[in-house]
Amino acid sequence: MDRNRGFSQRLHDRLDAALDLLGRVRADEELLAATLEAATRTAESIARGATLFICGNGGSAGEATHLSGELIGPFLDKGRRPLPAIALGFDASATSAVANDFSFDEIFARQLAALARPGDVLWALSTSGRSPNVRRALETAADKGMLSVLLTGARHEDLPPQADIVLAVPSRETPRIQEMHLILGHFLCEIVESLNRD
Repeated sequence: MDRNRGFSQRLHDRLDAALDLLGRVRADEELLAATLEAATRTAESIARGATLFICGNGGSAGEATHLSGELIGPFLDKGRRPLPAIALGFDASATSAVANDFSFDEIFARQLAALARPGDVLWALSTSGRSPNVRRALETAADKGMLSVLLTGARHEDLPPQADIVLAVPSRETPRIQEMHLILGHFLCEIVESLNRD
């Protein structure tokens, strides 16, 4: 029973932390403006025929597949067309070949170099902003003339600008950042879907 009480308190603490962060996100006008810009520019790019690529590592990789699935399948509107969204890193043969023959840092960049076109879009998820393979993907996106959006955590002054739009959740706790990324990602999907109904 004492253990259960301890776990109950921990649950309340986690919910309180999530609510606190949600409030800080809600009050962050710069983040909200950047989220709206990312949503509308992605939606407009897809309306012009662009493909959306999404990448991340670990839990962020799971979110990448989640968000691509929301756009290929229905998110809220079951009547709209499927939208072109690809989660990078899930072709096991390509990913392992690139990691083995070049470097794990190249797994996303190499796929973008092969598949992406100018005008396409990259959503890159990295809670720290320091993942080498995500940074290489952003560099490749810039080289190819893609729109890039980085979803990350609290801004780090030592990081050079790497993306056209940065959605920086004001936290350094990985689980809390990922929770906010999913909320922001769902909003991005909602706007992309709403502006691509035909």
